[in-house]
Amino acid sequence: MTDGDEGDRGGGDGGDDRSTDGSETVPLVVVDGDERVELDIERGRNLRRVLLEAGVSPYTAATRRLNCGGRGLCATCGVRVREGPSADHWHDRLADRFGYPRLSCQIAVDRPMTVALVDKRVWGGRRSDGRDEENPEGSR
Repeated sequence: MTDGDEGDRGGGDGGDDRSTDGSETVPLVVVDGDERVELDIERGRNLRRVLLEAGVSPYTAATRRLNCGGRGLCATCGVRVREGPSADHWHDRLADRFGYPRLSCQIAVDRPMTVALVDKRVWGGRRSDGRDEENPEGSR
């Protein structure tokens, strides 16, 4: 398991994550806490790869090296898609249904997108102040 591109097949998107014409770009906004990074990305690129190349990793310190390499198996590269494509991978449909982050390795940047990196220890879950991400008031 590695976070490099060795063996990274783009998670079900057919391997090569580059667009066929290579000329069209789309805007990608990445929100990481109070920081906001704006990128112009070649249409069709794999979101996980784009994030890693831009230095805004979807991983925690532990999962940076302990992950499935973008195959959609470990659920460690989750992001919140605020604006972008609907869920089409089976895991993302379930995540969407139950409010979990979507896998960046299973998302192609094929239109303007805004994603938020998830504050997580390993696979997501509780916020650092003890409240749930989806339940900021802390009530159960």
